[in-house]
Amino acid sequence: MFHQACSSLVRAARPTRTAAMSSTRAYSVKLPDLPYDYSALAPIISPEIMELHHKKHHSAYVTNFNIAEEKYKEAEAKGDLATMIALQSAIKFNGGGHVNHSMFWEMMCAPKDYEPPSGELANDIDATFGSLEAMQKRFNAGAAGVQGSGWGWMGYNKVTGRIELTSTANQDPCSTTGLVPLLGVDVWEHAYYLQYKNVRPDYLTAVWNVVNWKDVAARYAAAKK
Repeated sequence: MFHQACSSLVRAARPTRTAAMSSTRAYSVKLPDLPYDYSALAPIISPEIMELHHKKHHSAYVTNFNIAEEKYKEAEAKGDLATMIALQSAIKFNGGGHVNHSMFWEMMCAPKDYEPPSGELANDIDATFGSLEAMQKRFNAGAAGVQGSGWGWMGYNKVTGRIELTSTANQDPCSTTGLVPLLGVDVWEHAYYLQYKNVRPDYLTAVWNVVNWKDVAARYAAAKK
C-alpha cells in the first residue's frame, strides 16, 4: 500500500518513535535542526529565506504529516477504508515535503566551505555528462522547466549503475522516479522568491555555490553498495 511506502521514506528522514510503540500507533516526525546558521548560505540564499523556509514551510509539512498519520492510524483501527484512502494525498505531500527538505538542508553548505566534487563521483559525472558544467546546465534546464512547484534531482539508478537527472512535481520524493536521491534543489518559489523574485534560472545558477558535494559523495557511495 502507498501509505506503507511513504512511511518507509519518512522513517529514513529520522522520525521519532518509542520502542514500545505498536504497529497501530502513528509515526511521528520532528523538524530537524539545520547543520548551520540561517545566515550561513548568504549571500547565495538570504537568512530571511532560510528562516522562513525552515521554521514555516518545513515545519508545516512536519505538523501536517503528523496530523494525517494520526488520522490514518485511527481510521485503520476502525477499518475505515474510505478515510484511509482519502488521507493518502496528505501523507504523500507532507511526508514528501519532510523527506525532501531534511535532505535539502544537508545537501548545502556555506559558500566558504564549498569544494567541487572529486574522486569517483567527479569521474562518474564527467563520464556521464562530459563535465560538471555540462551536468549543471542540463540540471538547470530541467529544474527551470518544472511547471509550478517541484524539485530538480540528480539521482543514482541502481539498475543501470548510472547517474541520472530528473524532476518531480510538488513534494514528490526523488525515489518515486526509481532513483536514489543524490542531490535535490527545491524550485518552489518559497525557496528563492524573496531574493530572486520570479527569475528561477538565476536562483538555479547561484545555488551551485552552496552545494555540499561531500554530502552528495556520501550518498553516491551508499547508493552504489
